[in-house]
Amino acid sequence: MSSNTAGTAEVRDITVAAVRGKEQPFAIEQARIRAPQDDEVRVKIVATGLCHTDLIVRDQYYPVPLPAVLGHEGAGIVEAVGPNVRELKPGDHVVLTYGQCGHCNPCRGGHGAYCRDFFALNFGGDDGHGHTAITDAKGEPLHDHFFAQSSFATYALAREINAIRVPQDAPLELLGPLGCGIQTGAGAVLNSLKVRSGSSFASYGAGAVGLSAVMAAKVAGATTIIAIDVVPSRLELATELGATHVVNSRDVDVIEAVRGITGGGADFALESTGRPDVLSAGIEALAGLGMMGVVGAPKLGTTASFDVNNLLLGGRSIRGIVEGDSVPQVFIPQLVTLYQQGRFPFDRLVKFYPLEQINQAAEDSTKGITLKPILRIAS
Repeated sequence: MSSNTAGTAEVRDITVAAVRGKEQPFAIEQARIRAPQDDEVRVKIVATGLCHTDLIVRDQYYPVPLPAVLGHEGAGIVEAVGPNVRELKPGDHVVLTYGQCGHCNPCRGGHGAYCRDFFALNFGGDDGHGHTAITDAKGEPLHDHFFAQSSFATYALAREINAIRVPQDAPLELLGPLGCGIQTGAGAVLNSLKVRSGSSFASYGAGAVGLSAVMAAKVAGATTIIAIDVVPSRLELATELGATHVVNSRDVDVIEAVRGITGGGADFALESTGRPDVLSAGIEALAGLGMMGVVGAPKLGTTASFDVNNLLLGGRSIRGIVEGDSVPQVFIPQLVTLYQQGRFPFDRLVKFYPLEQINQAAEDSTKGITLKPILRIAS
């Protein structure tokens, strides 16, 4: 069992990017964060990705209480550990990922992304018992524990179960998005859909998640890999990352295009746009026995339509996927190894911004100018 490093476990002054109201910009503020307790680790954040989920929570598509410190693709260095931390120690490099309880049936079965307490642990705004770890400059609590981390900050608290140790020779400031967006796209292909060698795969959306799926499909040995989007630059990058075909859905009928390329329909597909019409088209363009994975997150209550008989008679299936259905302790180091081998070049997706430019990063992401913003954190 590890213990706290002397002198590092006190309450710390930190800088955060907070959201104080629906659809309001992020505000750079001074705050304080408590010491780690129980199985928690306090991490000095080096960099953190900015994800679509951060933006839809800012805009209150999901009912996370405000004001809050968001951020859920953190990467950094363990600074202090709680008394019940078993393996991590100060100085370890870690990627922070989603929260899970670790003891319900899905968690114990290796499916922590479907933890029975997933929404409370990741979107509840506190530690699950009504307590926050961060207070603002006036001493008022800021909702935190977002994805069990709240990494839009110079320091963040996580639990040992969602702080994943990575090799110290890997570029730490690049690795944060492996904790959510990149893990989601790649894991959907490799863990959930289990795309096989020689098969066909279609990615509906060529953002960071969709292009991660394209790269993973290449790793899996798919021989027909189709990227569908409306942004020519994204489609061009898709071909460089492994897509054998690209489709601009503004120019052609997507269903006919996918069926034509694959000779009848895609064996596997992933929908990452969150648009019901795109999902419906993707289902129609599946081959018999084809499988559609769904990772795009629209507003709660959004519905989509499809021909039930097309699904039934063709033996097709639709699979909802959270966090790539990964076991992060296993999958994130695997992605790091693939990157270091040159087989998963997700660095091609990113652009770095200082934390102070978080609103510019958010705007660039929304406009499609930047696929995956990463915020460098100076402390």
